[in-house]
Amino acid sequence: MTLGVEELGDGMHTTRGADVDIAFWVQGVGPAIVLLHGTSANHGVWADVANQLSDRATVISLDQRGHGHSGKPDRGYTGSDYAKDVIVVLDALAIDRAVVGGHSLGGRNAWVTAALFPERVAAAVVVDYTPYVEQAVIDELGVRVAAGFRSFGDRRQIEDYLKSRYRRILPAAVERRALWGYQQRPDGAWMPRADPEAMRQTIDGFRTPWLAEFLAVTAPMTHLRGSDSLIVSAAAWEAAKHDRPTDRWVVVDDADHYIPEEFPALIAAEFENVLGP
Repeated sequence: MTLGVEELGDGMHTTRGADVDIAFWVQGVGPAIVLLHGTSANHGVWADVANQLSDRATVISLDQRGHGHSGKPDRGYTGSDYAKDVIVVLDALAIDRAVVGGHSLGGRNAWVTAALFPERVAAAVVVDYTPYVEQAVIDELGVRVAAGFRSFGDRRQIEDYLKSRYRRILPAAVERRALWGYQQRPDGAWMPRADPEAMRQTIDGFRTPWLAEFLAVTAPMTHLRGSDSLIVSAAAWEAAKHDRPTDRWVVVDDADHYIPEEFPALIAAEFENVLGP
């Protein structure tokens, strides 16, 4: 496979030559950090974190397959499919090793990448996800994600909707979700860029816990949970903590599931801790 990189404009790039080409934003200089967003989101959720890290790291924020400007295949939305895309981007950029961090879906994909490609992952940062998320939570997530596939008349309507759905994220985070997560159709209506069938398959993929891969990670791992998270219960957190007691475990007070868009400075500090002095 011969891989290349092409500019898409507005700061975005994409791989060229992969089975599924992956769009990404890259900034900064130094050791590589790959950032993976959650279900139905896009690279923009990491903007504040990436900006704070770019003076000491090369930060690569992906639109994962099925999302944003990346390819949207008919199938292929398991943890291993997403993990292979991380390696595609690293190969396209000629990067040997990276810290891989992710939120929610991206957190699951971070530990799967670390397990399947240990020689390519220096450390993993997992934000608000564990192998023990309950099936009822996954059911509810599927309902919420499906409800997001609706049309809007303009950006203001999108932002109003996002404010009602993500009540704690910062105002600039709302604007970025509206900017990067939606596209205008020929009839003038605005729709999400994420593919609805891809999201259905992705959520169905959560029913596989990827516990063996979670246990197999040999790289250092950091885990964060919002104290008010509706995705990672206290029981799911404690079960994962029991499995990997030597990892770093951080509960973020006054945060819900969307910690990177609520407390970006705290998340950036955790990545800086991973990078070391």
